[in-house]
Amino acid sequence: MGKLVVISAPSGAGKTSIVHYLLKKIPELSFSISACSREKRENETEGKDYYFLGVDGFKNKIEEDAFLEWEEVYKNQFYGTLNSEVDRISNLGKTGVFDVDVVGGLNIKKRYPKECLSIFIMPPSVDILKERLTDRGSESDKSLQIRLDNAEQEILRSNEFDMVILNDVFSAACQEAQELITKFI
Repeated sequence: MGKLVVISAPSGAGKTSIVHYLLKKIPELSFSISACSREKRENETEGKDYYFLGVDGFKNKIEEDAFLEWEEVYKNQFYGTLNSEVDRISNLGKTGVFDVDVVGGLNIKKRYPKECLSIFIMPPSVDILKERLTDRGSESDKSLQIRLDNAEQEILRSNEFDMVILNDVFSAACQEAQELITKFI
């Protein structure tokens, strides 16, 4: 069993961008590919971006106890990490990096407390988070409000993580994460 790095944040806080930066800078890291129940989007690749299981396939994997962590984010919208991903990364001799939501990140930390470094990416403010999500142009007013409500709840749990990094200046947040992870590995 190798080491694990969990990066969690509210939607729009920059966690995925930071993870992409870290994967380029730290060769010991390997990205943990999440599973989801939704359909593949045009620009996505099976087994690279996600494992696209469909709703029934995802529910079958839950029954098989195949997940390290999973969550029904919205009705019949499931996301999770397969146990086989931890095995795959461990067999590569790498440190797994998990780009997961707050509940998923805390569940991984709970399962592997000694092997896991958990990092929470803190947005500068909820207003800036709203700006970032609006700028994406992919949110309806209703989904934007759901994400912002979730963000406020997730921010309240930031103290449950090993480290909190403020993503106010992107390059500084990336550098701080890189230093923390390099020291941890």
